Amino acid sequence: MSYTIIFIAITALISFAAFNNETIYNKLILWPRAMHNNPAEYYRLLSSGFIHADWNHLIFNMFTLWFCGSAVEGTLTLISFSTLYLTGIVVASLPSFLKNRNNNYYRSLGASGGVSSILFFFIYCEPWSSLRIMFIPINIPSIVFGGLYLAYEAYMAKRGTGNVNHDAHFFGALYGLSFALLLDPSHGQNFIYALMHPQIHLL
Repeated sequence: MSYTIIFIAITALISFAAFNNETIYNKLILWPRAMHNNPAEYYRLLSSGFIHADWNHLIFNMFTLWFCGSAVEGTLTLISFSTLYLTGIVVASLPSFLKNRNNNYYRSLGASGGVSSILFFFIYCEPWSSLRIMFIPINIPSIVFGGLYLAYEAYMAKRGTGNVNHDAHFFGALYGLSFALLLDPSHGQNFIYALMHPQIHLL
């Protein structure tokens, strides 16, 4: 079975359970203050990636995971795919934890960190493949989308407004690129070559 479908199914089931059970929701959500006071709560760095605020949040993340995850499965074993996705969630959650560990009111949830890691692993492998911006029928090269994405998330994270965890998006994306670079035996030379030759596909 597809690795991607397995993670989508698990996330959908846990998210649905949390939609209908406040105890599960509160037990899994990223809550830096609770974690700072009790290191046993550090599991929230990962568990928060399996719950979502609502159906729209869940569907958007899982659609992106399905599109990019399905594309990169052929280059990754189950272990490497799982490692990238799960550690992507954790790594992307760390900045929010560190910034808000004394803020009792801060909460965060969603698979965006892991999804961004998979997305940017895809961009590394297929820099000139077309990506659709959300549901807008305009396709642009993935490398262009990636640059715009990083710039936007960095800017919004610096502003610090709204209820979207832009830090998780930004650091998840950087982690996905770093992971791809570590797995690439050419140490990035294939990526640079692909950038210079749009007709080349690494996947």
